[in-house]
Amino acid sequence: MFPRREHTLYAAVNLPNYLTVARILIVPLLVVVLLTPVAEDWFGISGYVLAIVIFLVASLTDILDGHLARKRNQVSTLGKFLDPIADKLLVSAALIVLVEKHLAPSWAVVIIVGREFIITGLRSVAAAEGIIIQAKNSGKLKMWAQCVAIVSLLIAAAAGTPPVSNFGLEYPTFRFWEVAEVRTAFTDLTSLSLTLADWRVFGYLVGRGALWAAVITACWSTYDYLTYFFREKQKLEIDKQLS
Repeated sequence: MFPRREHTLYAAVNLPNYLTVARILIVPLLVVVLLTPVAEDWFGISGYVLAIVIFLVASLTDILDGHLARKRNQVSTLGKFLDPIADKLLVSAALIVLVEKHLAPSWAVVIIVGREFIITGLRSVAAAEGIIIQAKNSGKLKMWAQCVAIVSLLIAAAAGTPPVSNFGLEYPTFRFWEVAEVRTAFTDLTSLSLTLADWRVFGYLVGRGALWAAVITACWSTYDYLTYFFREKQKLEIDKQLS
């Protein structure tokens, strides 16, 4: 009896789970670094630079904990529970702070974060029905798009005052090539005379493009998960009727 209890405790408290918990603890640190002058006061560097380092380190732990859990045969129920929570907390916190910093539009972040609530609730309902919903490729694409958007927008702001959301326009910039900063950046690119401001503009464009990709894949993956759930539920109902 006692050895089994020790084995269960060991399975739950292991290096992969420590890394996952560390990623959760990093979230408030990321928010503090971006919303306060702690980086400038303590380390003499831009808060955006430190935030990029923190976010990349946290993303690395996401890759590392899963790899270690599989390699060391330490996949646990606690890890399966904490890992998606850590991912959602990290990305949601970063996106909400980007709204505060005028680097991302609130409507896009509402769609992305709202999708996380929907899928989390759907997985709970599915589990109660005996349906296991595995991660879909559309969800993985969304995660990558979010990470690219966050890092790119932070890089765009790292060297000084960040570009204003939509370049100061009050509506989404679909015709972004008409914006003066963008035209200047592309003109400098063709003449091979890029400035730091130009690189920031390109980083901003990449970030906003990736954010659009994240919004599209968030909607796509929501539809993907919902259709999978209803299809599997229909199969279960048919099996019950036949049995």
